[in-house]
Amino acid sequence: MPAIPASVLRLAAALALMTVGSGAMYVVVVVLPAVQQEFGVDRASASLPYTLTLIGFGIGGVLMGRLADRFGIAVPLAVGACGLAAGYALSALAPSLMTFAIAHGVLLGMLGCSATFSPLVADTSLWFTRRRGIAVTICASGNYVAGALWPPIVQRALDAWGWRQTYLALAVFCLVTMLPLTLAMRRRPPLLDTAAAPGVPASAAVPAPAIAPAPAAGAEPGDVPAVADGPAPVTMPAVANPHARPIGMAPGPLQTLLCIAGVACCVAMSMPQVHIVAYCADLGFGVARGAEMLSLMLGFGIVSRIGSGFICDRIGGLKTLLLGSVMQGIALILFLPADTVMSLYLVSILFGLFQGGIVPMYAIVVRENFPAAETGGRVGLAITATLLGMALGGWLSGKLFDLTGSYQAAFLNGIGWNAVNVIIVVYLLLFRRRSRAGASPYAMGRSTAQGA
Repeated sequence: MPAIPASVLRLAAALALMTVGSGAMYVVVVVLPAVQQEFGVDRASASLPYTLTLIGFGIGGVLMGRLADRFGIAVPLAVGACGLAAGYALSALAPSLMTFAIAHGVLLGMLGCSATFSPLVADTSLWFTRRRGIAVTICASGNYVAGALWPPIVQRALDAWGWRQTYLALAVFCLVTMLPLTLAMRRRPPLLDTAAAPGVPASAAVPAPAIAPAPAAGAEPGDVPAVADGPAPVTMPAVANPHARPIGMAPGPLQTLLCIAGVACCVAMSMPQVHIVAYCADLGFGVARGAEMLSLMLGFGIVSRIGSGFICDRIGGLKTLLLGSVMQGIALILFLPADTVMSLYLVSILFGLFQGGIVPMYAIVVRENFPAAETGGRVGLAITATLLGMALGGWLSGKLFDLTGSYQAAFLNGIGWNAVNVIIVVYLLLFRRRSRAGASPYAMGRSTAQGA
C-alpha cells in the first residue's frame, strides 16, 4: 500500500484546524438570544459581538498572514489556538455585554479565527502545484463545514449546560485539539526551504536549468512547482524576478484591484447569506424556513468550493473567479421574482452552488501572480477585503430595507456590486492577454530559455 503523501496529510490537518477555528463565527450567532436575555439589551446591541468578530477576523487575517510569511504557519496557528481558548474563557466569565463583545473582537476574531483561515489557505497553496486549485478549495471548505457542524452541537450544549459552561467547554476543546494539530504543521513548504541563506529569496536559491520545462496545468509563468503533491523536481524560471510585474501589471495596482473586486463580490454575496432568514420571516414563511435555506446555501457552498477547485486546475484562477462571479449574479437576479417557499429553496440551493468557490479563487490568483514568500500577507489582504465586503453588504442591505420597506432594492444593490466585480476580473483577463501577446518579460524570458 503506497504511503500517503505529506501534502495530503497536511491538507487534512488544515481542514480540521479551520473547522475548529472558524466555529467562533457561528457559535456567537447561536448564543445571541441567550446573551441578549441575560444582559437585558436590544437585538442590535446583542449583535455587536458578531460584528466585532467579523472585523477582528478581517484585520487579523493580514497580521497573521505576515506572521506566517516570516516565521511559518505553526506560529500563527499556536497564537490562534491560545486566542480562541482565551476568548471563549473570557466570554464565559464576562460580567457585561461590552466585555463579551471585546473578547469576541480581539481574542476570538483577530487572534483566533483569523489564524485559521487566510494563513492556512496561503500555506496550502504552497504545498501543491498540479492540484493547487482543489487543495485550496478543500482547505477553505473548513469554514463552511464549521457552519454546518457547530450550530447544532452548540445548541444542544446550550440546552444542557447554558451558554457560559458551553463557552468554557469550547475553550478546553480548542486547546486539546488545535495545539497537537499545530505541531503537525511545523515543516516549512518545500519551496521556501530552498532559501540558501537569510536575506536570499526562495526564487534565487536554485539555479535555473538550461531548458525551462513546460509549466503544470493552471500554473502561471514563473511559478515554481512544489514537490509535495507528487515527485517533481524544483525548477526555476529563466528570468531573475518573474513576479516583479504580475501578469504585466505592477504588484500594487493588481493587489488593489483584487481587493476592490473582493469587497464588491462579497457585498453581493452577503445579501442572501445575512438576510435570508429575515426575508423569509417578512414573507410570512417563518424563521425556521429561512434557517433551513441558509443551511442549504452553506451545504451546497461546500460542493461549490470543491468543484471550483477542479475547474481551477484546468482553466486557472482568474477564469474560475469570473465564472463564479457571473453565476452568482444570475442567482441574485433569480431571487427577485422568487416569492414562494419552493422557489426560494431552489434559488438558495443555486446560490450556494454558484458562489461557494469565489472567495478561495482570490487566494489562487494571488498565488499565481505573486512570489511565494509574500503569499501569506497578500492572501490575507485579499481575504480581508472579502470579509469587509460581507460586513458592508450585511449592513447596507439592512439599511436599504429600512429605507424602502423591501428587500428588492437590496437585491438590486447586490447585483450592481457583483457587476463591479465581474468588470474588474474581465479587465484583468484582457490585460493579461494583451501583456502576453506583447514583448513581456515573461515571454522574452521563456523564449530565451527554450532557445538556449
